[in-house]
Amino acid sequence: MRNILATIGAAGLAIAVAVSGAMAADYPLNKPREQSWSFAGPFGTYDKGQLQRGLKVYQEVCSSCHGLERVAFRTLEDLGYSDAQIKAFAAEFEFEDGPNDEGEMFTRPGRATDKFPSPFENEKAAAYANNGAIPPDLSLIAKARAVERGFPLFVIDIFTQYAENGPDYLYSLLTGYKDEAPAHKEVPEGLYYNPYFNAGSALAMAPPLYDEGVEYDDGTVATIEQQAKDVTAFLMWAAEPSLQDRKEMGFRVMIFLVLFAALLYLTKKQVWSRVEH
Repeated sequence: MRNILATIGAAGLAIAVAVSGAMAADYPLNKPREQSWSFAGPFGTYDKGQLQRGLKVYQEVCSSCHGLERVAFRTLEDLGYSDAQIKAFAAEFEFEDGPNDEGEMFTRPGRATDKFPSPFENEKAAAYANNGAIPPDLSLIAKARAVERGFPLFVIDIFTQYAENGPDYLYSLLTGYKDEAPAHKEVPEGLYYNPYFNAGSALAMAPPLYDEGVEYDDGTVATIEQQAKDVTAFLMWAAEPSLQDRKEMGFRVMIFLVLFAALLYLTKKQVWSRVEH
């Protein structure tokens, strides 16, 4: 009986690992290059300076095609901006509002409570401006491109860099464009070869980043790699702004459980010490 149970257990574990491996294989042939992120691991935190640089890259490079329709301007407070700075930033955008007392729609400057607008009025306009390809909204892109490996590997991923594989993918994509495709790869005209793209290695988006493509306020040298890492960190924050709070809460819960377990053990010893054997 024990041998049968052991065999079943081993088989179950093997199936779980195989399924997890299959799920992890959803990435393209070129596995994303693992990066070191300040927000990685159980005690990771966001670097506000990096997030501010990432916002600048998004604003000057990405916002012409991609929106952040789930992110409100007021949440930029998490990046270290003051209320006055946020209001000034929001006012740079125009929003349609109304109707007014005369029943007409009108435009107004953005407010802190507004969300980042889409650069296009609708999907048809977006497709028309991009040769039929609709640029995705970037609000949740860092989480949407993450690979869930399932049980039992997800338990390990909580404490390792693999939990940040979505940002690794975005960074690799932004820095992975190649001038020429391999001989066995056929890239249709008008598309660009990128071996990290998980939908076929040929995508409509041209390389968006160039050395010194932006000028950072803090003097950081804006290499392609630096811009890619900064904007990826910003998009991770956009997708999960409460990441630090969640990790802090998880740490408190773990401390509570350890203390609670110790208290139960001491109580058990105290109670059973009075029982005569």
